[in-house]
Amino acid sequence: MKFVFKAKNKLGEVREGTIDASTVEAAVEVLQKGGFFPMRITPESEVNPVTKAFLKYYDRVTEKEQVIFFRQLAILIEARVPVVAALTAINEQTPNKFFSRVIRDIVISIEDGLPFSDALEKQGDVFSPLSINIIRAGEASGNLKKSVEYVADNIEKNYKLVSQVRSAMMYPAIIMVVFFIIGFLVVSFILPKLAIMIREISADVPWYTQVVIGVGDFMAKFWWAVAVIIFGCVGGVIYYLRTNEGKKEWDEIKINLPIVGVIYRYVYISRFAENLAVLLVGGIPIIRALTIVSTVIGNGVYEKVILKTAEQVKIGGNMSDVLSKSPIFPPVVSHMIRIGEESGQVDAVLTHIAKFYDQETDMMTKNLSTLIEPVLMMIIGTAVGFMAFAVLMPIYNIAGQIK
Repeated sequence: MKFVFKAKNKLGEVREGTIDASTVEAAVEVLQKGGFFPMRITPESEVNPVTKAFLKYYDRVTEKEQVIFFRQLAILIEARVPVVAALTAINEQTPNKFFSRVIRDIVISIEDGLPFSDALEKQGDVFSPLSINIIRAGEASGNLKKSVEYVADNIEKNYKLVSQVRSAMMYPAIIMVVFFIIGFLVVSFILPKLAIMIREISADVPWYTQVVIGVGDFMAKFWWAVAVIIFGCVGGVIYYLRTNEGKKEWDEIKINLPIVGVIYRYVYISRFAENLAVLLVGGIPIIRALTIVSTVIGNGVYEKVILKTAEQVKIGGNMSDVLSKSPIFPPVVSHMIRIGEESGQVDAVLTHIAKFYDQETDMMTKNLSTLIEPVLMMIIGTAVGFMAFAVLMPIYNIAGQIK
């Protein structure tokens, strides 16, 4: 059971965080062993749900912070600093208060006799199963430093992949948002004034101009209702995408989107190959490794295929056979993995696959703006041209007749 606590240390500094214990008395005992004097201990279930949701949103650790954490830990371990002392030193210079509490909880767990990997596992909301199992393999092999470096490298590569796609999508997303905002303002406030001018001239206008004028009149009266509907639809879509069904559907849509879908597929293939290679090099059995990778791949469609692959391997089959039948994995991937299975070098082959798709993703994300820009210009140009043709052309024609 988890308890939310507020306590003071020997220097009088107030600390807050969560702790696992069977009872309140056990939680007090654990805190006292760690040199803390409890001020308040509350079962986590009694925390206000709204407050809990708020804290869950803001109390998070970014991938960049995790990379820095594991890099610093690897350096200190190489310098033969004990794990507890290394974690304490890192904690003192961690600006993220939530992460600082997490590190303190890890230190307390280790001091209570838990291995480092088990202490990380208790913080499963922060650290992925992939990172935990790599650390566990390093503890078993006696090479914790190398495992910590593996974790840092892996998180950093995943972070770079996601950042590349996010950066490439940012430009077209901003352009479209600004376009729709300007379009909404023009239709709601500027178009009605032009419509009044056309009516005052008392000229015959084509049907498409009448449609635009009608839209302008409607927006002038009910723009607030349209705004509420738009925000409601956006909020509804966001809420739906956070449900299990919504996530499954969005995962399917993402990999089938034009232009962008190819980049998403390359990212997932690279992540699959990279993470699986790291786990196999770390000594994790292939079935266990496939199961772990399926949980961190970030897409339900790929997760299903990878879990199916694990089941096939469990009964003595080959990983390449399942991947070759899946349309979301290119034939070259299954062929290369088959070569690795036959030569006993699956981890090396997976590393080459990850490297290849990393390069492809990098090239495509750099060219994404170039690929999308003509489409954006066509959409914006068509909308602006239609508005100009429907509203301004009748005015110009009437002005010409007056001359």
